[in-house]
Amino acid sequence: MSTIDVDKPWQLLINGEWVEPGAGTYDIIDPHTTNVVGHAPEATVQQADDAAAAAAAAFAGWKARSREERCEYIGRLGDEIERRSPDWVATVQAETGATIGTTETLQVGGPAVDRFRYYSTPIDLDENLRPIPTAKGPLGPAGLMSAHVKRQPVGVVAAITPYNFPITNVAGKIAPALAAGCTTIVKPAPQDPLGILLVGEAVEAAGFPPGVVNILNGSGPEVPSALVDSKDVDMISFTGSSPVGAKIMENGAKTMKRLLMELGGKGAAIVTDDADIGSAAQAIATVWGFHAGQICTAPTRVIAHRDVYDQLVETLKTFSGFMKVGDPTARDTIVGPVITEMHRDRVEAFIRSGTDAGATMVCGGDRPDLPGWFVAPTLLADCTPDMHVVREEAFGPVIVVMPFDDDDQAVAMANDSDYGLYSYVFSGDTKRAFHLAQRLETGCVGLNVIQPHMEAPFGGFKMSGVGRDRGKWGIEAYSELQSISWIG
Repeated sequence: MSTIDVDKPWQLLINGEWVEPGAGTYDIIDPHTTNVVGHAPEATVQQADDAAAAAAAAFAGWKARSREERCEYIGRLGDEIERRSPDWVATVQAETGATIGTTETLQVGGPAVDRFRYYSTPIDLDENLRPIPTAKGPLGPAGLMSAHVKRQPVGVVAAITPYNFPITNVAGKIAPALAAGCTTIVKPAPQDPLGILLVGEAVEAAGFPPGVVNILNGSGPEVPSALVDSKDVDMISFTGSSPVGAKIMENGAKTMKRLLMELGGKGAAIVTDDADIGSAAQAIATVWGFHAGQICTAPTRVIAHRDVYDQLVETLKTFSGFMKVGDPTARDTIVGPVITEMHRDRVEAFIRSGTDAGATMVCGGDRPDLPGWFVAPTLLADCTPDMHVVREEAFGPVIVVMPFDDDDQAVAMANDSDYGLYSYVFSGDTKRAFHLAQRLETGCVGLNVIQPHMEAPFGGFKMSGVGRDRGKWGIEAYSELQSISWIG
């Protein structure tokens, strides 16, 4: 495994140059050992303005490059990340608290490289509309009217990323933005920015022109707020909580910011009476403790038919016994720590709110006797839709279970949520599952499966966000439609 250089001097990437942080540094803490693993740079508001100005100045030149040339840069960046990522493992594992298996397969390399690879192939979404006959009138002569519909880059994109999968998430933002012809400013989550600063070194090695990719960092709201307010920034691509997303929407309205926001989730998992209970429970358990439950697509709100309810609860309880909680660098650990002490306390408060409201603690609930910020996989049964733990996202290894009697009730319970990001249906009847899926108010639905299709559009209904990314929809998200019409 690679090693950590705690004293490495980290800088900011602005206009193709590594610059000293104007506001000093702050400590990055390993969620397991609680040791300092790095000193992150703290940007000033002036440096945020400088980065926005650099991206704006670089936009015309980057947009003017051919689609193929932009894709060559993106491909080289993917190559650099793939080559360098083994050396990043120790740093990224320590700052995120992810298990070593999750770090090696999902935090560095892997999906991030795949996203750069995907967008390194040119995607043409432009089209010619069919000509239509037009009669003579006050606006012009008769003729055959033609039109071309073109995707134009939206401009400067500020990509504000979350702490759970920082490198993968930034790849999902800047790869399609760059392919569309946008220039970018990356603002990592304050808890674990070091991996994204390492991506900046790969950007430099890939030879991007100055200002096309800039990376800022800061521990407080000042830097991202400056980007949201900046007249040089045309679009905010944000992944994070719904309240912060609402604030970005409010403040960005002053400059009519374009938005792509993937926000909170409270995924429903409907388990019908004809479902394979073992398979359904295994699928739910797969993401129950995955990255300590810090994943927005987790099916944390299980809605089970009353005929299989007890069996499902007991099977989930059995699975929890195989979910080892402990040192995330140990190969057999399943559940590592959550990101901060404050977040652990928040998750524990969610659990208490459930038991205080009458939920039954099936397993978990006790704080593991371990150094660091751990939450044991917790299962709450006998829950009701009005409970806080049912309605809000804990973002930890907490599952709530509720019974239903018929499909209409299951759909009503699943849709009784402010969120609608990713839900699931487990059923032995594929036709039934498909019909249930179409009735759910959620952006994505998995049928008897947890894995997503990585080129399908991803995003949410309601408070779970605005817009869609991934696949060709990623290019659309970072572009504006332009129509060009003529009579020929």
